[in-house]
Amino acid sequence: MKLFYLILFVTAGFFNTSKNNFKENLSTAEVERLNLQIEEVKEKIEEGPSYNTKIAFLVDMKIKSGKNRFFVYDLVNDEIIDQGLVAHGAGSETGINGELKFSNVPDSKATSLGRYSIEKCYKGMFGKAYKLAGLDETNSNALKRAIVLHKYSAVPESEQDHYISRSQGCPMVSEAFFKRIEKIIDSSKSKIILNIYY
Repeated sequence: MKLFYLILFVTAGFFNTSKNNFKENLSTAEVERLNLQIEEVKEKIEEGPSYNTKIAFLVDMKIKSGKNRFFVYDLVNDEIIDQGLVAHGAGSETGINGELKFSNVPDSKATSLGRYSIEKCYKGMFGKAYKLAGLDETNSNALKRAIVLHKYSAVPESEQDHYISRSQGCPMVSEAFFKRIEKIIDSSKSKIILNIYY
């Protein structure tokens, strides 16, 4: 029995350390960008009671697509509690590695920057997906463009050195990561904000 509790204690300590290390894995510039965007999310949350005050999703498009750049953020404890890969739109490619462009124009196939409200789920060509309502001028056409949060089998679960597949403008994640974040979304009584920035 003592051995069981020792294993439980060590395991719990390992996972807590892993969670706390998520932010430590980011560069100074990435942490500065993250902190700035968290403030913008909090500003939006303060506008009304319809937004989740405990959890937010943040996507840093300056980070290469082969690296974790979709962050699940605990606003209460000020820490990243999960992270994963996310694709950007094919229309955001500039032909220069590491440099992206963004658009709110229909049929641009580009990612739109800004804060989104995660809306109701539906079943589409990729299975379960969540509609996204753009909350800023830079992403105001999200619903019109059918920009949604969805999974795709070609998005890998683990980080890699090369770029991953691109979307039609949607934030597209791996099937395993989608399973983790859908639990958070579905259990939330208020709308979670997703903030895509560069």
